[in-house]
Amino acid sequence: MNTKSGRRDITGEHGEGLWSGPVPTLADVFRARAVIRRYLKPTPLLRVPLLSERLECEVLVKAESLNPTGAFKVRGGLFYMSQLSPEALLRGVVGASTGNHGQSIAYAAREFGSTATIFVPTVANPMKVAAMQSLGATVVHRGVDFDECLLAAQAFADESGKVFIHSANEPNLIAGVATHTLEILDEAPEVDAIFVATGGGSGLCGACVAGKGIKPDLQVFGVQAEGAPVIRDSLRDRRLYRYDAMSTFAEGIATREAFSLPARILWEMVDDIEVVSDSELRRSMLTLLETTRLLVEGAGAAGLAGAYKRRASLQGKTIAVIVSGGNVTMDGLSEAMKEERAW
Repeated sequence: MNTKSGRRDITGEHGEGLWSGPVPTLADVFRARAVIRRYLKPTPLLRVPLLSERLECEVLVKAESLNPTGAFKVRGGLFYMSQLSPEALLRGVVGASTGNHGQSIAYAAREFGSTATIFVPTVANPMKVAAMQSLGATVVHRGVDFDECLLAAQAFADESGKVFIHSANEPNLIAGVATHTLEILDEAPEVDAIFVATGGGSGLCGACVAGKGIKPDLQVFGVQAEGAPVIRDSLRDRRLYRYDAMSTFAEGIATREAFSLPARILWEMVDDIEVVSDSELRRSMLTLLETTRLLVEGAGAAGLAGAYKRRASLQGKTIAVIVSGGNVTMDGLSEAMKEERAW
């Protein structure tokens, strides 16, 4: 393992860190949709003329922030839980999360009569913590960020015998979240490109598996924060990296490690990953509020921020922006309002 500028290469000399298990397929995504449609209605796909004018292309907004938990991850939680045995459901599940994955697991555990224990960072979004608790989850604060509480959650699952649900290295989670892209292409098969906020990578992987499985020439772009670019760097170098630190206010995409299953999918399928500044994320929050009336957190605005940055190459095309993350705090909104203006 080599360390350079606070970055550790965790791939292994002979590729030991790379994913060797099953990879979700388009058939898995259709199986997931058959389950998820029993619990969730399709989220709206909004045609937004004001955004189209500003980006000089046709912009469609997939409002995943209107899901019951405010994010697309609930899709993955429901499908994952539906595949557990009665014995596993009885033991209960464990996850680590900055909030949205945790809410999805808590929501799904309640629906399937199981119990959930969610490990969150000590500075976790209080709205997300309260939401998890209201869904019946036990919330444990541990570690300064997602990567630290992930290790604590894994250790607790090993000790307790509960089922650990990784936020990204789970084929059934990816198959579940991929149903957002099925819904996009059902309603707007003319879409040329999709932009997805990227933290651990499950949503972006889902867009690749479903989108390119149906429409091979579809372009799929991930968007990361400038201060947390590990997936972008991993893709560029074809190595799995873990950073010692990261810096972004957008907790939903604040990840220091590139996970092996998303890497396996993205290295083969994603077109590119854009990085955006925190200022660009906040301006994107304001732009969405102004043009769509959607109030989203920083991660929820990342897809639009990436599309805006690439707007010169999108002229005349039809794009879909997945907006996921409706759990903004008043402090987060106040900070966004300090930006000079929306786009």
